[in-house]
Amino acid sequence: MTKCLMIQGTASNAGKSLIVAALCRIYARRGYKVAPFKSQNMSLNSYTTKENKEIAIAQVLQSQAAMIEPTVDMNPILLKPKGSSISQVIIQGEAIGDKDFFRQYDSKNDDLINEADYRKIAKGAVIDSLNKLKEEYEIIIMEGAGSPAEINLREGDLANMGAAEIADANVLLVGDIDKGGVFASVAGTFMLLDDADRSRFKGVIINKFRGNVDLLDSGIERLEEIIKVPVLGIVPYAENLNLPEEDSASLKEHEWNKNFSKDSENADDHIIIGVVKLPKIANFTDIDPFESEEDVEVRMIELYNYKEKINDLDALILPGTRNSTEDMKELEKTGLADEIRKMANDKNKFIIGICGGYQILGKKIIDKNHKESALDEIEGLGLLDIESEFIREGKIVKQSTAHIDLNVDLKDNTTLSKDDITPIQEIEIMENIFSPINGEEISGYELHEGTTNLINSKPLFKIVKGIGNNDNDTYDGAYKDNVFGTYFHGIFNNYNLRRELLNHLRKNKGLEIKTGADPFETSVENSLEELANIVEETLDMDYIDKLIFDE
Repeated sequence: MTKCLMIQGTASNAGKSLIVAALCRIYARRGYKVAPFKSQNMSLNSYTTKENKEIAIAQVLQSQAAMIEPTVDMNPILLKPKGSSISQVIIQGEAIGDKDFFRQYDSKNDDLINEADYRKIAKGAVIDSLNKLKEEYEIIIMEGAGSPAEINLREGDLANMGAAEIADANVLLVGDIDKGGVFASVAGTFMLLDDADRSRFKGVIINKFRGNVDLLDSGIERLEEIIKVPVLGIVPYAENLNLPEEDSASLKEHEWNKNFSKDSENADDHIIIGVVKLPKIANFTDIDPFESEEDVEVRMIELYNYKEKINDLDALILPGTRNSTEDMKELEKTGLADEIRKMANDKNKFIIGICGGYQILGKKIIDKNHKESALDEIEGLGLLDIESEFIREGKIVKQSTAHIDLNVDLKDNTTLSKDDITPIQEIEIMENIFSPINGEEISGYELHEGTTNLINSKPLFKIVKGIGNNDNDTYDGAYKDNVFGTYFHGIFNNYNLRRELLNHLRKNKGLEIKTGADPFETSVENSLEELANIVEETLDMDYIDKLIFDE
């Protein structure tokens, strides 16, 4: 019989996701078939599974920790915020519409999903996905969302105690001591729960501790008297792990540039890559591979505080966004759009767009159906001769394999361009950079609403396999001079492409060329192992074993 253990937190970003990942790796190393499960996740960082279904990126990391392939059943409900309290609702990997989560209503005439329909569909999906995992795995490590003490949301809850009730799971509560007030937040959580929910809590984990653990002894003793369950351990703040973040809330606490001093004034001894922190930033895990490079500084560029941060950049990335039209408006409003255009004039610097960022690089974004905003269209940065339009029903959700293809003549590909396509000028910069790997395979995944037409730019990738779609050859991405964009998320996980781009930047600055094994792939696996070791050493695993196997 499959055993379920649930990890909940006193608040968002308490460390639930990584505790789940650690437990998945611990039990996988012991030879158990273990899977992660998060019934409901609200996140803009998502991933396409091999089923061509969409799930949160956190469950992908947890499945990697469990040494298994991620599936849609590990995250049956995914909510992607669109703004104004409205989120896109994704059930078992497929978008079914939008819902206003701040407004309770049951009108069948509303364009949004009504409350009664949502609860019925969502609960059915949670039960169905959990049962499917139980058929295949011996242990399921579940993750809550936010805090179970949001008592105003208890009725109909599927994220925390409602999910624990469905799974009949014991629960461990994680408190973040780094934020302060951990004893009050743990005790307050217990006090706000009713007797039935409180009875499921079997232990507490104090997370992200810095300092001497002996100082906590008296506080822990008093806390255990109040809540009547044991504190199972104190997990130290793990500063050197290189693991994907779950959502934009974690960006505030993420320690960027661990290899570089904040006071360093020398920009010539390393590569500096700026990442625009768009208001609706999504899938920012695309930039994680750069953090594993010892000579690369990743710098977040705030829209309202950018002037001192962009002058010495070697490259700038416009990441994914849940709303490219609105974010383009903000770029213009803050003046950052003009600064990016100026930066593009320096051919030694590079501008890169991914997904929504790719759309922003173009001449125009057309949205006559108002899928993203009230605007019919908006001018983009104009750095690529492309136009993007929101015309499709539903989302493009797929994994794909492609070849880098620098020899495409757009005049022979009418599906990619308008009938009046103009001749393409000779473009050498990107071709020089990627010519050593021309024809090599890369992989990625797409999650977007909208298509892009190339007018006077060349595509970068020739897709040779789109899983779950027709395997007809198509193209992705565009490049011109020192600017390129792509719909492929995970593009820089391809070490061959990342290596060639960085080596070109290194050559420009007279730095040492890097070769050898992929530091990102190594660092993620090493980080998962280190995380599992830390958790196994600091928690009472004998007690947790009994919770899983003896009850």
